[in-house]
Amino acid sequence: MQTVSIIGYPLGHSASPAIHNAAYEAMSLDARYEAWSVPLEELAGAIERLRGPGMLGMNVTVPYKQAVMPLLDEIDAAARAIGAVNTIVKREGRLVGHNTDAYGFMRSLREAGCDPAGMDALVLGVGGSERAVAYALAEAGARRIALAGRNPQRLEAAAVHLRNTAPRPVGVLQVPWEAAGDAALEAGLIVNCTPVGMKHTPEETASPLDASLLRPGVWVYDLVYNPLETVLLRQAREAGARPVRGLEMLVYQAIAAIELWTGREAPFDIMLSAALRALGLEE
Repeated sequence: MQTVSIIGYPLGHSASPAIHNAAYEAMSLDARYEAWSVPLEELAGAIERLRGPGMLGMNVTVPYKQAVMPLLDEIDAAARAIGAVNTIVKREGRLVGHNTDAYGFMRSLREAGCDPAGMDALVLGVGGSERAVAYALAEAGARRIALAGRNPQRLEAAAVHLRNTAPRPVGVLQVPWEAAGDAALEAGLIVNCTPVGMKHTPEETASPLDASLLRPGVWVYDLVYNPLETVLLRQAREAGARPVRGLEMLVYQAIAAIELWTGREAPFDIMLSAALRALGLEE
């Protein structure tokens, strides 16, 4: 039996083992998925373990999506442009870093019915997860991407990074957090990449935007997937906007990782059901 792991630190409750192991069972793969909480001083050793014959592949989560990059033999072009690796593939004895977050985001957005081509998008938060989102939006042909953040230095860095690495021409705006409301009124798509609204946090009952800024017809995507309907998504629904939850992104990025490791497509419905059970959520 081969092993797949997810590494991070500290690694709290993760739905990934349940999602992956449900897929492996359905696919009759002789593999198991484990969560490894790896302190920084053990990171290089964990990556080296992946080279062993008993390892099929590895996922990477915070805070190591950037830190693993110099430890790998090769970085996929998209992952390098995004500046983060969340999936490591073994290929002819080499460790290759990929990013499946961008795919997971865009696949789930399109499955919900939103094509961002030609659209003005507002991305809330510049803590790191916005890089895959912004890359995916640029690749899909968004007309303009406004990045909103509280930290001026991070906001500047995120905007410069996107301008330098976007796979297609796209307008990039830097929006101070206090001006995010004005940008929201001009956007056809709003994506929350902040942890605001996440269960078991001080901001669980909060929203990153005032409800009055959400208009009928605008797409509102929340990367937060627990609870299934965040305060932001509830506000969007009540405003007649088009809310899109983040759980499907988690599943689709896992599907992309499994395909990279095995060359086979994993079962979405089984993995989504496993995610809901693991998180104690109900449709």
